[in-house]
Amino acid sequence: MTTSSVSVALPTPGPLLTRTGWSAFMVALLVVCALAPVLNLLVPEGSAFHLSDHLVGLLGKIMCFAICALAMDLIWGYTGILSLGHGLFFALGGYVMGMYLMRQIGTDGHYKSELPDFMVFLDWKELPWHWALSDSFVATLLLIVLVPGLVAFVFGYFAFRSRIKGVYFSIITQALVYAALLLFFRNETGLGGNNGFTDFKRILGMPLATPGMRMALFVITGLTLLGFYLWARWLVGSKFGRVLQAIRDAESRVMFCGYNPLPYKLAIWTISAVMCGVAGALYVPQVGIINPSELSPANSIEIAVWAAVGGRATLLGPIVGAFLVNGAKSWLTVAFPEFWLYFLGALFIAVTLWMPQGVVGLVKKLKSKGQA
Repeated sequence: MTTSSVSVALPTPGPLLTRTGWSAFMVALLVVCALAPVLNLLVPEGSAFHLSDHLVGLLGKIMCFAICALAMDLIWGYTGILSLGHGLFFALGGYVMGMYLMRQIGTDGHYKSELPDFMVFLDWKELPWHWALSDSFVATLLLIVLVPGLVAFVFGYFAFRSRIKGVYFSIITQALVYAALLLFFRNETGLGGNNGFTDFKRILGMPLATPGMRMALFVITGLTLLGFYLWARWLVGSKFGRVLQAIRDAESRVMFCGYNPLPYKLAIWTISAVMCGVAGALYVPQVGIINPSELSPANSIEIAVWAAVGGRATLLGPIVGAFLVNGAKSWLTVAFPEFWLYFLGALFIAVTLWMPQGVVGLVKKLKSKGQA
């Protein structure tokens, strides 16, 4: 069977959004772009409608995690590739942004030097070669995309060309992020060692620690999440997305039909990594720190948990899962810090056994039963 004959059999991509979907998108856009800044900046702090700096920061951070969950859904939910190392790409984007923010400190650091404080402490005389473009915001934006994308492309090319799949691929990605963790811990890398980067003061010459800047980062993160969601919805409804789902369901049959899975898997793998890199870059200025702990294998596993809890192959589900799990984490780590990890493990087991389609899948199932 030729490729053209197979393409005829593929379902025709649906519209980008239904009428209901467009309505929900416009409401979300209105909330992110207008309502949230008004509540935070214009409503008095004593008002019940005022968003505290803590809540703005927490929601901004969770939206960054939601982007990672959405990226995981594209490769796991729609392509059948389970990655346990996507925290690497999140950290790479974060470190690129962190390097720029460290250069923005200038001579306001503890040692009053143009070099970052940790380099002065370690008796470095000049910046390493990989810091060459870190003082340019435009170059930083490009590197946020290029660095995670290039690492993912090289790794994915050799892995997919060797037809490594299933649990073996997952183990290799876990080993990759752990190797990066050990590398970033070393002071010789010029990336801050165990302490990483912190004490950021400015971005584009403007102070970070102001309510206006926090809200600006919150809005940018929200718009980025919405943009990635719409783009992912279009992608999975296109012919490219249909081939990805065919690879997930029966890769050998796709090959017999004349398609080479390698470029499709490599493309979505690289796109997913870039999305995580962008999320990491948005995360760092909001939390004020980046260090090797972001490369912990447990963090990469959590990304898969968010996607599973919300519902794989739904796009909206992983976003919901990221908010549910991290909202629960924020509360439980304060109220019952010793039980948080037990809760996370029990949640993942419960979803695997009783809600294989996640929260969104369960809601759809209950809705269909109610209409029957």
